[in-house]
Amino acid sequence: MRPNGRFSRVPRPQLATLALLLTAAVTAAGCASTPSRPSDRPARDPDAAVKAATLLLTDGCLRRQGLTTPSPHRPRASAADARRVDAALFGAGATELSLKLPTGYTVRAHTDGCLASAQQKLYGDQRAWFRASVVVNNLKPEAKRTRSTLADVRARHRAEIAAWQRMRARAHHRATALLDHPPAPPPTG
Repeated sequence: MRPNGRFSRVPRPQLATLALLLTAAVTAAGCASTPSRPSDRPARDPDAAVKAATLLLTDGCLRRQGLTTPSPHRPRASAADARRVDAALFGAGATELSLKLPTGYTVRAHTDGCLASAQQKLYGDQRAWFRASVVVNNLKPEAKRTRSTLADVRARHRAEIAAWQRMRARAHHRATALLDHPPAPPPTG
């Protein structure tokens, strides 16, 4: 999240860093290529499985639009191409999702774009996932801001935490299935 609390736009250097981090996470988890056996996939680590499936889905979405994920291993794209990739990956136009936090920040995100599409497929409800994940990811800052204990803040957000856990379990299940049976790459030519 950027200081202004927006997810919707990531500056070019941060986009490259995001791509590098996603690539590193997937490679470290052993997901850089299609698993040959179920034991080769990161199913035992829900975070790694969801990250790998998200990368697989976003890469496929970008490829269908004739775009590629930024990578430190490829030459830098032109500024115009970088903007196209940014819009395709994170969405464009006005942000459709918004949540004001007790810390004073407002977090915004798009419902279009490849990342939103991947979240919809994995979590089942991108809007509900946005709300639950933003709340859960900001429990500690809320405790600090409100001078409450983390336990008190968690108690106030039981419903969001339960929704986050439910959707996270669903995403892990779907990610595992996707990694076990990845979609065929589009034909080249």
